[in-house]
Amino acid sequence: MSSNLNPDPVQPLSLGNVISAGLRMYSSHLKSYLGLAFNAYVWIIVPVYGWAKCSAILALISRLCFGELVNQPESVRSGRKVINSRLWQFLLMNLLMLVIFSVFLIVLIILYLIAAVAIAGLITALTSGGNTLNPGIVILLILFGIIFLGAILTATLWIQARLFVVEIPLAIEDNIDATSTISRSWELTKGQVWRIVGILLVGYLITIPIQAPLSIVNVLIQFALGRLAQTQENPSLLLLSSLINIAISLVSAAIVVPFWQAIKATIYYDLRSRREGLGLQLRDHDI
Repeated sequence: MSSNLNPDPVQPLSLGNVISAGLRMYSSHLKSYLGLAFNAYVWIIVPVYGWAKCSAILALISRLCFGELVNQPESVRSGRKVINSRLWQFLLMNLLMLVIFSVFLIVLIILYLIAAVAIAGLITALTSGGNTLNPGIVILLILFGIIFLGAILTATLWIQARLFVVEIPLAIEDNIDATSTISRSWELTKGQVWRIVGILLVGYLITIPIQAPLSIVNVLIQFALGRLAQTQENPSLLLLSSLINIAISLVSAAIVVPFWQAIKATIYYDLRSRREGLGLQLRDHDI
C-alpha cells in the first residue's frame, strides 16, 4: 500500500473524463476484454473454485485497464499470473462483501418494518371509532413514504460507492489481502461518495440501452416457452426456459462488465493520484 507522497491533492477527474476513459478502453480492447468477461462468466457455473476464478478474471480486466492509464501496459498472461496467485483471496473478499451487504440489507428491512408498523398503528389510531383520515394526514403519510424510500435508495448508493473499487487494490497493490482491500476501498473513497454516485448513475444510463434488447428478447422467450409448457404439459420446456434465461443474463452481463471494470480502474487511478500524489496523468493519446 502506497504512502502519502504529496499532501496537496490534485483536482479530481470530472465525471465526463471517467466515463470517456472507460468507453475508450472498452472500445480499444473490445475483443480482449470481452473474451475475458465471457471466460469469467463461464466459470461462474462451477461452485466455489469457479466463483473465485470469475471474480479474479473480472479484477484482471481492471488491472489491465490501470496499466493502460499509467502508460505501463501489461499482457493478459502477465496479469493473470499475479491474479491467480491471489485467487482464494478474491473468493474470501466476496464472502466478506456478502456478509457486509447482508447485514446492510437486514438493517434496511428492520427499519422498513419499524416504519410500516408505526404507520399502520398511526392509521389504526386515527381511524378508530369510524373516523376517516384527514386529507392532510394522508398527504403527510405519502410524503413520509417517499422520503423514507429516498433515504433507503441514498443509503444503498452510498455504501455501493464506498465499496465500488473493492477488488482493485487486491488486483494491483502489494501486501493486500481480502480484508485490507475492503478497508482500502473505504479509505480511498472517503469524501468522494457523491461524485462516484454520479458516475454510477451515468454508467447505468449508458448500459441500459445495451442490455435492454437482450432483456426484451429474454422476456419474449420466457413467455413463449411458458405458454408452450402449459399447452403441451411438458416440464422439460420449463427447464429449457430457465437455462435460456441464465444464458442470456450471463451474456448480457458479460457485454457490459468490461466497461464497469474500466470505470473502476479509472476511479481507482484518480483516487490514488489525488490522495497519494502519484503524479500520474491520463494518456492523452488513444488508449
